[in-house]
Amino acid sequence: MSDRSGTFSGGSPFEIAQRWLDEAEVTEPNDPNAIALATVDAQGLPNVRMVLLKEITADSFVFYTNYESAKAQEIEQGGKAAFVLHWKSLRRQIRVRGHVSRYDGPEADAYFASRSLKSRLGAWASRQSRPLGSRGELVAEVARQTARHGTNPSRPPFWGGYSITPLEMEFWADGAFRLHDRFRWSRASASAGWEICRLSP
Repeated sequence: MSDRSGTFSGGSPFEIAQRWLDEAEVTEPNDPNAIALATVDAQGLPNVRMVLLKEITADSFVFYTNYESAKAQEIEQGGKAAFVLHWKSLRRQIRVRGHVSRYDGPEADAYFASRSLKSRLGAWASRQSRPLGSRGELVAEVARQTARHGTNPSRPPFWGGYSITPLEMEFWADGAFRLHDRFRWSRASASAGWEICRLSP
């Protein structure tokens, strides 16, 4: 696959996504790995929120969350999600749609251990997405969890990762006079080969 600038060339779509993210880490002022993650509730009503993409593997995208949160409940119900990565500084975006599975076990343990102590204690204290009477209640719960878990809290059983395995990925790069470059990678299943198509801007 080629284009006027070579922006899209080389490797799998995951390698291209990683290269774009690496470039964005140099130019984007805040959270170049922020994704707008979309899910659907039991009534078919969509939800979208910002989360941080933590890993691009050879065949998936990984983020972490509370398994009791609204997003996690919607993922567990439907098993599908979509997200967009947008970098204003580079005038690029990546759209992804696919199946979602838990990314649990040693990888999640290792990532949790790499977080700051306050973030780990915050994960224990937060009943994510559920009503909270006041900020004071949350601060008090953090204090209780600190007393309970000390300075080396383990990963909570209700907290871990999700892996999105795409069936469709679209790469978009800004072009002069709105003649943007768009390439869509699509496949019928996670084990199928990719079909690549240039799209009109």
